[in-house]
Order: sequence, then C-alpha cells, then structure tokens
Amino acid sequence: MTDLDESPVDDIHELVSRNRLLAALQPSDLLLLKAALKSVPLTVRQVLEEPLESISDIYFVLSGIVSVVGKAFPSHRIEVGMVGHEGMTGLSVVLGDGRAAHEMLVQCSGSALSMPAAELKKAMSESRTLTSVMLRYAQAFMVQSNQTALANGRGVLEERLARWLLMWRDRLQDDSINITHQFLAILLGSPRPGVTLSLHVLEGRGLIKASRSLIRIMDREGLQKAANGFYGIPEAEYDRLMDAPSR
Repeated sequence: MTDLDESPVDDIHELVSRNRLLAALQPSDLLLLKAALKSVPLTVRQVLEEPLESISDIYFVLSGIVSVVGKAFPSHRIEVGMVGHEGMTGLSVVLGDGRAAHEMLVQCSGSALSMPAAELKKAMSESRTLTSVMLRYAQAFMVQSNQTALANGRGVLEERLARWLLMWRDRLQDDSINITHQFLAILLGSPRPGVTLSLHVLEGRGLIKASRSLIRIMDREGLQKAANGFYGIPEAEYDRLMDAPSR
C-alpha cells in the first residue's frame, strides 16, 4: 500500500481524478479526506465486505469492478449492484450505520483509494457539502439496485446479459471482458448452460464475440437495443445527481 501523503501532489490529484465521486467533491471536502486515503490494489475474488459484518474500510474504486452480491441461506447468490470508477463501497457508513448488507466482491482487478470508515464518518460530520455528495451517490446506487431487481424479475436472460455487458463496458471503458461463463452465471443468478446459450444468441446477432473466458462487444448500439429498456435509467440518474451542485 502507498500512503498518499508520501506521494507527489500531482500524483494525488491524478489518482483522485480517476474516481468520478471524488472528482465531484469540493476542494475543501477533498482536503478532509486526503490525509486518510491510501492507494491499494484490488485483486480478483477479493472480498471487501461480508454481510452483517462491520465495515472497517471504504474503497473509492479507480479501476476494476466490484460486485455487490446478495446472499441468502443456504447458498443463494446473485449480483444486485456493480461499482466501478464512478463510486465507492461502504454505503451503510454513509447512511449512518456501519454494518454491511451485502458481499462486496472484486470481479475485475484494479486499484482503489481506501480509507478507514471512521475517518469518513468524521469528515461527513464536519461538512454538509461532503455529506450531500455522498448521499446523492447513495441515491444513484439505489436506483441502479432497483433497476437490477426490475431486470432480474421481468427481463429475459438475453436482456439481462446485454445490460450487464453494457454496465461492465461503462466502468472499464474497454470492449473486451475477461470472465468465465461459470462466474457470469453466478452473478446473473442463472444456470451456466442458459448463460452460454444467451451468449450464443447475442453472438449470432453480431453484437458480441464470445469464447470460454473472453467476451468482446462488437455493436454497442445494438447491445443497448437488446437490453430492451433495462439499461440507461441508472446511468442517466447518476449523471443528474452527481452533476448537481453541492448544497
């Protein structure tokens, strides 16, 4: 890990600019967080939070993707949200609690700026504008999670898969997605054969090219049409909320 206080100032600003949420903060609010921030790697399958356990650290994602995975007894699992360079983990802390509701699982390696949860709570208590930005992000994430529930309940697998691929593309800015069919099946809460068949359907329409562990988006516009309305609302809401001036 690298303590940002020991990094050149230019490096600090460059790292912060890679996270849309941090970049939306006023300079005075960023200063409240700066001393506690550390640059850390994110590794595939790394668990950042466990359900019902206290959240010790907050992660502002710079690159890579973190899945928000809902879990229930005995072994039910499904992705209920996704966090990339637009956001952060630890929303329970922002909302005044501190105990994780879901598993936070790194599904694509990258990096983040982390800080102790207690330090974020302290900074929020000192700044109404910082709290405002954090709460607006929480609202944007709730819209994403609600739309995920809608897609899972009403969308056919091809539509849900198209939506998921677009969300991944948004966060990585890369048309190539390295993921196995088995892991994708876990995230979508569907049997692996069904996921493989849906990939073949999208590939047959010329929207993607898929192999055992690599999916390449060939036609983004066509893929968005294939999502059949299940993609776009959370993305627009994020832009609206995070572009709003701090109050």
